[in-house]
Amino acid sequence: MRILITGAGRAIGAATASVLTARHHQVVATARDLDALDEVDAAQRLPLDVTDAESVRGALSAAGELDAIVNNAAIAISGPLEGFPLDRLREMFETNCLGPLRLVQAVAPGWRARGSGVIVNVSSIQGRIATPLEGPYAATKFALEAFSETLHYELSHFGIRTVIIQPGYTAPGMKPSAPHQGPAAYGELWDQWSGTAETVVGPAGRTRPEVVAHAIADAIEDPATPLRVPVGADAELVFSIRAAQDDATFEATMRSTLRITW
Repeated sequence: MRILITGAGRAIGAATASVLTARHHQVVATARDLDALDEVDAAQRLPLDVTDAESVRGALSAAGELDAIVNNAAIAISGPLEGFPLDRLREMFETNCLGPLRLVQAVAPGWRARGSGVIVNVSSIQGRIATPLEGPYAATKFALEAFSETLHYELSHFGIRTVIIQPGYTAPGMKPSAPHQGPAAYGELWDQWSGTAETVVGPAGRTRPEVVAHAIADAIEDPATPLRVPVGADAELVFSIRAAQDDATFEATMRSTLRITW
């Protein structure tokens, strides 16, 4: 299969390129910065800014006919929602949510006509459960999952599969972005929330990107893959607890486990 990956310059994207190449697929690795792809294992490397329609058209034209796309490019900016800069929030929605949809809209007509194609949208544990200080990122991933679920209903009729990959905390993760600290009144929340990810993942540590990459490759290859695929022990544990508890009970569990008194 010929598969295009966005955000392929590092972490999950680069690992997915390597895994798919090792499984004898033709990988088109893309990133906003072409230099970031120098060491990526791929059949073709292209610059692609998912927030720019012309860049998307150019990359897809150069890539040729595709069998699958992996929407992995994303940015994360932390901070309290009070006073969070709306321009930075728009930037996140453009990359994390509208960017994937822009690619889907570009390939869907051709795939619909031929009756096949696979869309893999990389979400997050934050795509189902929002947490303090991560609201902006969670909002984009909640929206991505909503788009993905609708695409599943609309496009499966034409033989096009949609899969949502939901990684827990991975290492290395996304390229870090400067946080929005917000008012000083939130200083204690920042202190309490720092390090909670390590509590969630436990002694085994964060999931390696290669684990996520194999889940993505399996989803592309296996038509029986369900709509949502949690990846990592932390994601599976948190999702199972959330599904079994109401809002108040889950909040109490979270506060107790993470020792949050805020």
